[in-house]
Amino acid sequence: MSDAGVVKEVFHSISQVQIIQIVLIVAGAWSFVFLAQRWLPWLAERFTRRARLFLLSLVPVLRMAAIVIALFMIIPRIIEPTFENLAALMGAVGLALGFAFKDYASSLIAGIVTLFDTPYRVGDWIEINGTYGEVKSINMRAAEIVTPDDTVVNIPHLKLWDQLIFNANDGGENLLCVADFYLKPDHDFEQVKQALYDVALTSPFLQIRQPINVIVLNKPWGIHYRLKAYPIDLRKQFLFITDLTVRGKAALSSIGAEFTAIPAIETHQ
Repeated sequence: MSDAGVVKEVFHSISQVQIIQIVLIVAGAWSFVFLAQRWLPWLAERFTRRARLFLLSLVPVLRMAAIVIALFMIIPRIIEPTFENLAALMGAVGLALGFAFKDYASSLIAGIVTLFDTPYRVGDWIEINGTYGEVKSINMRAAEIVTPDDTVVNIPHLKLWDQLIFNANDGGENLLCVADFYLKPDHDFEQVKQALYDVALTSPFLQIRQPINVIVLNKPWGIHYRLKAYPIDLRKQFLFITDLTVRGKAALSSIGAEFTAIPAIETHQ
């Protein structure tokens, strides 16, 4: 059978009514996705932290559901819905896309895996290949993150296969922040630990329900203190670290602690 015969056998002679129906289905799906991407983030900002993360995570799921439902409604209107026809059409489309858009198709598949495996969600703070930021949207091909410098970065889901993904909060509302202090060894350790603990405890950005820890590390050049605590809002993490650092150094200076510099070799390790 000729190619024209195969096409004629697979496809309906599409009527004007069917064309209108297909246009309406596409328009309805697009409108639903558009409203979900605009309305859910707006609504999420008016709820608590946990509800906000849940609503943001619904956006890519609803978008995928809208696309799948639209395809299931459109396909029977353009081809005879038999198993042989569907298998032939999907095979031809898959083969063509596989050759033409190999990397793009891989990212699309990885995007679908992301929705179920959830290595990151909308609202998560992640680092991939040295880029750190908040996941603002998860599209079909890539995740869009915004860095602390307000730069938008699109990371293809294909990176899921061959890159380490660091997720700071993993879908939750807790994100650990660390402020570092470097002191000369000659000081009262307990006094310094208490001073740093009090700095975290009195911070306006502190999430009081989570623990505060002061970790002490002995280094060849001095003593390394790490003040660990959780901010009340994930988006306030940099303000929180700044507050801990500024007030921490002031508190340590007030008790006579002397700061030291880190050797260049240490900063590059």
